[in-house]
Amino acid sequence: MQNLAIVDLGSNSVRMAVNELHDDGTYREVNRIKADSRLSEGMGPEKILQPKAMDRTIAALKSFRPYYEQLPHLIVRGIATAAVRQARNREEFLKRVAAATDIELEVLSGDQEAYYDYLGAVNRLKIKDCLLLDTGGASCELVHVKDGKAASLISVPFGAVNLSEQFRLDDRVTAVDLFSAQVFLRERLQDIWWLNDAKHLPLVLLGGANRTLARMNRQQQKILHVENIHGYRLTTGQVMKTFERLLRVPLAERKRISGLEPERADIIIGGMLPLVTLLQMLDSDRVIFSESGVREGIISEYLSQR
Repeated sequence: MQNLAIVDLGSNSVRMAVNELHDDGTYREVNRIKADSRLSEGMGPEKILQPKAMDRTIAALKSFRPYYEQLPHLIVRGIATAAVRQARNREEFLKRVAAATDIELEVLSGDQEAYYDYLGAVNRLKIKDCLLLDTGGASCELVHVKDGKAASLISVPFGAVNLSEQFRLDDRVTAVDLFSAQVFLRERLQDIWWLNDAKHLPLVLLGGANRTLARMNRQQQKILHVENIHGYRLTTGQVMKTFERLLRVPLAERKRISGLEPERADIIIGGMLPLVTLLQMLDSDRVIFSESGVREGIISEYLSQR
């Protein structure tokens, strides 16, 4: 048996998952920790990682070490996604991380991230035809799944944090700012020609903003085990009602909504906007949530290569 610790450095949060890999090809998650570090905060159009954001993220990575460093037969895999991928000062940041934590981060390309999402989600959900959407802090990954295979995939450089900053979606949202954000998203999504092949398909959702949408609705429906969102479904109507509810209230009131983490309240509208736009463009009637994504995809690949 081996212990595989995956440190996943996202644009809004850092996650660490420890899995036991068994000789029969199965695995079991034994620990999972998350820290909100918002690495992509303030990157702006210059795409520069900011000192405070880097400090927060490195502190979070250091805090994870006691949870895995004493484990026997240990493999540590560190991955970084959109914020680091896009950063002009990424080499400086990667050197700081290596010096502080001994983790050599692998910066995933957008296509790699989308493919790992596909591997992780489709294997666990057993769905043959869908559009997969992973909404992160600084990017969205889209995968058209046809007959269980990844027919087309792409990563686009906008997500919950940078959309919220660019279009002022953090507090009370004006009609002008919302309209500008919707026009921006539609123009960019319409450039992805193969999205037409995904019309009327369900959307399989991953990423922090989408998990928050699931938790808010499960809380509202008074479902036990709010965090158990894998396979949970909502209609497009339910998604739109939740989005409207968020738009109606300022940030202070949004922070009190059950199921919505207060530290995510300022980016939830920006985080839901890609989903809302896609549901309208593709005329999809439902969404399905996946707890499995990049990390599970990496585990699947690792096990297949042993």
